Amino acid sequence: MSLTDSLTFRDSSRKVLAVFPILLLVSQAFGADWPTDGGDSKRNNWQKNETILNRGNIGGLQLLWKTKLDNQQRQMHSLLEPLVIGQVETKNGPRELVIQAGVSDNVYALDAKNGTVVWKQHFDNVFKAALAGRDYSVLCPGGMTANVTVGPGKSPGTYVIYAASWDGRLHTLNAATGEDVSPPEKFMPPDGKPYALNLVNNVIYTHSGQGCGGNPNMAYTYDLGTHKVGSWGPAGGGMWGRSGPAVSKDLVMYTGTGDGRWDPESGLYGNGIIGVKQNPETKALELVDYYGPSNAEWLWKRDLDMQVTPAIFEYGGKEYMIDASKECRVYLMDTESIGGDDHRTPVFRTPLICNEIVDFAEAGIWGSLATWVDGNGTRWILAPFWGPKHSKFHAPVEHGEVKKGAIAAFRMETVGGKVQLTPAWISRDMNQAEPPVIANGMIFAYGSGENTSQAYPDVGLDFRVERRVPLSTHAVLYVLDANTGDELWSSGNQIATWNHWSGIALANGKVYINTFDGTLYCFGLKK
Repeated sequence: MSLTDSLTFRDSSRKVLAVFPILLLVSQAFGADWPTDGGDSKRNNWQKNETILNRGNIGGLQLLWKTKLDNQQRQMHSLLEPLVIGQVETKNGPRELVIQAGVSDNVYALDAKNGTVVWKQHFDNVFKAALAGRDYSVLCPGGMTANVTVGPGKSPGTYVIYAASWDGRLHTLNAATGEDVSPPEKFMPPDGKPYALNLVNNVIYTHSGQGCGGNPNMAYTYDLGTHKVGSWGPAGGGMWGRSGPAVSKDLVMYTGTGDGRWDPESGLYGNGIIGVKQNPETKALELVDYYGPSNAEWLWKRDLDMQVTPAIFEYGGKEYMIDASKECRVYLMDTESIGGDDHRTPVFRTPLICNEIVDFAEAGIWGSLATWVDGNGTRWILAPFWGPKHSKFHAPVEHGEVKKGAIAAFRMETVGGKVQLTPAWISRDMNQAEPPVIANGMIFAYGSGENTSQAYPDVGLDFRVERRVPLSTHAVLYVLDANTGDELWSSGNQIATWNHWSGIALANGKVYINTFDGTLYCFGLKK
């Protein structure tokens, strides 16, 4: 993925300029980037530009370095998904940088060669009330919960990092130095819980969930050209897809909604999917489309939120979107009308993949999805899930009993004139399978090792860190054959601890994963 997928940028004088085609050529010549959660604005989790790692050498993947950062954990939150800029012009020459954000208002840049910290930026919290006198929990940890995103700077080799700090301000940093490009600006209410930022055409997109800090759950945009903020809320349903929203070719921001009633006639859009778009004149956010599952009321009663970040892609000349929920089925939608004329009918929905016992915390599909196209032109859909496979769900290829989670792979096919998702394979068992990344015909997946329990026989509901942290184990990184699900490599016991609500990044022959104790791991091939 190239940073020039964002077609505009902003310089320190706040003027919007065009990115010239030469920037695309320079970016591609010096390597791949991973500039945002999911790798791109459509959240595909597909690294199209990887040229180093392949099936022939993946068996030689090994730990190259690990770096312990001084970010302070908050509840179960620590480090967010790492990002990668293939080449940044610094005072010491060009460098490949790994950008790592931490929940305690920290952003780090590390040298991809050896893991040394090039710079660190800590944001001062101007909302003093957030520092004392408030109760925080796993759901509302306080701190910087939205991952940063990277955009192109004013000349080739320069880049800008956008970050939303705990106090709700938007920061614009020089990627080479970590210094402010411009003063921070008010973006969202303080002490909320926004999710990963998305940058498209000079607009920052995000959304919030869990009503943290007493703030309503809202979708937000920040227009970098006019400095205007747009917002829209589904009236109760929190938007907490881990990788933030996905943005379509028509600049519609899509996201799933959490607990809440589905009653559009009353302005309630809980347990569904909404599409909002920035008004080009006023910059306000406006609802343009929505979808409610046929069993939305039941999903709400059983706490089976539609909380997964969507993925958007093209197939057969049309743009489609996939999304999912804790119920554990995948929905396929046409972005021209994601729910059809009645807003309740997707193009296709899979049977239940997992969560046979209707568990609201330790089963289902969480985080985000993934999609890619193989060399034969076949479109693939990947759904990571937690808990055992559903007894009635089967795939032609299965890799043993699934107890804690796995990856389910589907082929997108047209059968009898209708588009459908056909099961292809189910991976080996993984301890809380998380969103995978695809590169060069391989799936890079991991089990987080996190204990996700929120209810216990002895006390009932209890999601405190004191209960969950001691029961968490360690993350394991896997490489699978993308066509068959066969295991090609595993990190085994090399990763010491677990992670929560993070992710992996892949670029230029290196795979990055972080853990709760503040350690960033880099796996690659030794020369």
